[in-house]
Amino acid sequence: MAAPSACCLWRALAPRCGWVLPGLQQRFAVPAAVSPATARPYAAAAKAAKKDAKRSRQEKAKEAAKEKPLPRRRPLMSKPVDDVYLTWLYRRPSYGLEQAVGMLKRFQELDFTHPKQFVYINVFLDMALQKKKKVDPFSSGVALPHRFTDEVNKVLVFTENEQEAEVAREHGAAIVGGVELIKWILEDEIQADFYVAVPAIIPKLIPLRNKLRKKYPSTKRNSLGSDIPRMVQFFRECHEYSVEDESVIKTRIARLDMPTEHIIANLKTIIQDICTFKPSNFDPIVQRLVIRSSTSEGLLLNLDGILPQVEKAEEKEEEDAADEDQQKAVQESEPNVHLETLALGCVECALLEEAFLEWTWYCVCVQAKKKWTWKQAASAPCPGSRREGEEKPESYKRRLLIF
Repeated sequence: MAAPSACCLWRALAPRCGWVLPGLQQRFAVPAAVSPATARPYAAAAKAAKKDAKRSRQEKAKEAAKEKPLPRRRPLMSKPVDDVYLTWLYRRPSYGLEQAVGMLKRFQELDFTHPKQFVYINVFLDMALQKKKKVDPFSSGVALPHRFTDEVNKVLVFTENEQEAEVAREHGAAIVGGVELIKWILEDEIQADFYVAVPAIIPKLIPLRNKLRKKYPSTKRNSLGSDIPRMVQFFRECHEYSVEDESVIKTRIARLDMPTEHIIANLKTIIQDICTFKPSNFDPIVQRLVIRSSTSEGLLLNLDGILPQVEKAEEKEEEDAADEDQQKAVQESEPNVHLETLALGCVECALLEEAFLEWTWYCVCVQAKKKWTWKQAASAPCPGSRREGEEKPESYKRRLLIF
């Protein structure tokens, strides 16, 4: 019994006296934080080796792909000999416009389909501009020279003038009103194909900008102006098309029973309107053009003679450079001319004022409130406008000759 009691006494007195057994101290000690890399150094080394091996495999695969010759593809043949052939072995044939329309008419006779079916075109566009910029998808309306349907578009006219409202109704506007129409349009109680407005009411139509979006009246779409009869007549009879899938236009242009000349005229009118949405100094916006009817296959068209003729950019730059050289020669031929007595003026009227502002001569038109620099006014002088001023310092003349 003595041994257990001595053991208990030792345990009770040891913490107070500062006596701690070595084994007990190690047991109750707080373990220090150990990083995974220190605890498992072999795992970090294995992970790095794995990454290096993966990189080496990828590099080897890239090198092998570069060294591996590309599979030789059999060149496509131009024209098949037999009536039945594999289409993927031959190039897709392209046809002239008149030939393609004649083929569509022939297909209709052979298939016994409806003679008054619609004719469609699929226009594939090149929307790219310089660098990463591109043409935004657009929609437009064009007046076709030969109408092929009796359907009339529904036009809404915004105006608060009673006389203008009466004129709009007389020329066929479906809905005419002012600010009171905004609430009904936002609630989808009133809908129209086109929206036309006069300039006086346009500041009050701002709540409709997000609702109407591309149909919002604007001068760019010719839906904002004072000539109400012309706008209403145009939008009632115009043909609308829009870009789908960012680079494709699919629209109908005529009926198959129409004369070939009428179908061609409608197609060229739409193509010319499409080409206006991309600057002429870039590649043509129309890449491919396919024509078809409601029941026939698509025929690829040859674009020669369809796209509008555009001057080459190089020729235009040469002409501009020649004009600049000619203007410089004219200026250098009369270096001592008194600029104060030079015939300068506004293009619109002969009323102007001369002002010396920051060592630069400006011609300010009083009526049009336009400001022309000396070079602009000298290139487009207004006859009959000659104003003599008092003699200016020579420094003014030398500086003005530089402009």
